[in-house]
Amino acid sequence: MSWLTDPFSLEFVQRALLGGALVAVLCAVAGTWVIIRGMAFLGEALAHGMLPGVALATVLGLPVLLGAAVSAMAMSLGIGVLQRRARLSYDTSIGLLFVGMLALGVIVISHAGSFATDATAILFGDILAVGVGDLVVLAVAVVVGVAAAVAAHRSLVALAVDARVARVLNLRPRLGRTVLVGLVTLAVVASYQAVGSLLVVGLLVAPAVAARQWTERIPSTMVLAAVIGTVAVAVGLLVSWHAATAAGATIAATAIAAAGASWALRAARDAAVRRRPVLVPVPS
Repeated sequence: MSWLTDPFSLEFVQRALLGGALVAVLCAVAGTWVIIRGMAFLGEALAHGMLPGVALATVLGLPVLLGAAVSAMAMSLGIGVLQRRARLSYDTSIGLLFVGMLALGVIVISHAGSFATDATAILFGDILAVGVGDLVVLAVAVVVGVAAAVAAHRSLVALAVDARVARVLNLRPRLGRTVLVGLVTLAVVASYQAVGSLLVVGLLVAPAVAARQWTERIPSTMVLAAVIGTVAVAVGLLVSWHAATAAGATIAATAIAAAGASWALRAARDAAVRRRPVLVPVPS
């Protein structure tokens, strides 16, 4: 069993596992609402929207998480402005800013010299470089995210059911929408260090998709998604260690594989139930 335990005997792998587990918990909370509301495109757009902020922070020698947060918040605010002022649809607003922010990030990267290594870390993450300071930031992000989700639970549920009815019942659907965008932004920014801007959506969406196959209640989905995400992190780190593959990409691929396996198992179970003979009572 040494092949199973040896990688996790190293301190930097232990930090990577703990950091990935914290990311999995945060992504489970945000990702569950993303699945329920059908907002996976927002998560992907925010992940790419971080790119110019991260690139500028790297070039200027500033904290990359600060650059990612500022860029993601700017994009979130921009989506709202385009919806209200330009009267564009939600998807159209996201699409325009998604392409614009991605293009700006690529321009910054291409303009900076000797940026290849940093660009790789930005796009695909470097979970094995997670330090103690990163763990503290992630822990704080998890506490803030869970607290916000609990405080706005009723508004989020009402928003998911029917925003118009929620408005009539004074359940503050606008608050729920704001909290949801904030949760996705927080999860994307916090997950950036682990899996990078291109792969963050996999960890945000896949565990929640896998969990949704087996749960009905929202809290249960979040808990199971957190477990699946944590297992994906551990398995991804183990596979990447022995296969010499990129850790972030391997974790994201493992999470997506878990979603596929969960769907297949659920389909097989449903098919078995349908094939089960129905016993009709014979009248005496």
